[in-house]
Amino acid sequence: MTDGGVCQLDAAVFSKLVTTSRADGLGSAPGETEHITVSHKLIHDALMIWVTIEPIGSVVLFTALTSGLTIAERRKVAIRATAYSALILLGSIIIGQILLEALHIKLVSLQLAGGIILFLFGVQMIFGQGSAAPADAEAGHDMAVFPLAVPSIVGPEAIMAVVLLTDNRVFSIPTQALTAVVMIAILAITCLLMLLSEPILRVIGKSGASVLERVMGMILTALSVELVMNALGIAGWADQAK
Repeated sequence: MTDGGVCQLDAAVFSKLVTTSRADGLGSAPGETEHITVSHKLIHDALMIWVTIEPIGSVVLFTALTSGLTIAERRKVAIRATAYSALILLGSIIIGQILLEALHIKLVSLQLAGGIILFLFGVQMIFGQGSAAPADAEAGHDMAVFPLAVPSIVGPEAIMAVVLLTDNRVFSIPTQALTAVVMIAILAITCLLMLLSEPILRVIGKSGASVLERVMGMILTALSVELVMNALGIAGWADQAK
């Protein structure tokens, strides 16, 4: 990811996205403006979900856990882990906001807290602690559930990200559905990477995987800062300063 690519998702763009969404619902504006706005939203969502799910870390763990299994067994484990992860994240999208409202927690509070927590996860990834999931499955437990689905693929940061990206008061139902489709697509890519884990690790090596993890950590910290800036309204002030 180049600096220019990350800059496209700057705080001003995301602030305008949220402002437009609050005014008339994302996806309701006609013509080219709607297309551009939705495109920025989907790109932002894809990056946020990718770096919180962190497929490369899951590939490394999957390889370690399934080294003694046959190809057919490895395939079944990868598919089950992906299916469990999808159910958890879809459940978070559907009932996450309802739980917040029942607890009288404002989304802006979750956005601020979530930005801080995601920043800390990003820092852990940069310093090589982002995929510190248990290396062995507990006896009597399905490794596709633990530790692959939870906490490797779906950690607290991924759940928090999908809840923030599908705010009922900001984004319309069709837009939330598009975010869910993006999430499913990234989970499908994660499953494919797990199925191809051995050749991938042979090509990039553990050092390459470590470098990719740190790059993803840097992107996550940048995106989390945008969340905090937007929650505090700083993004709007920065846009006005320009």
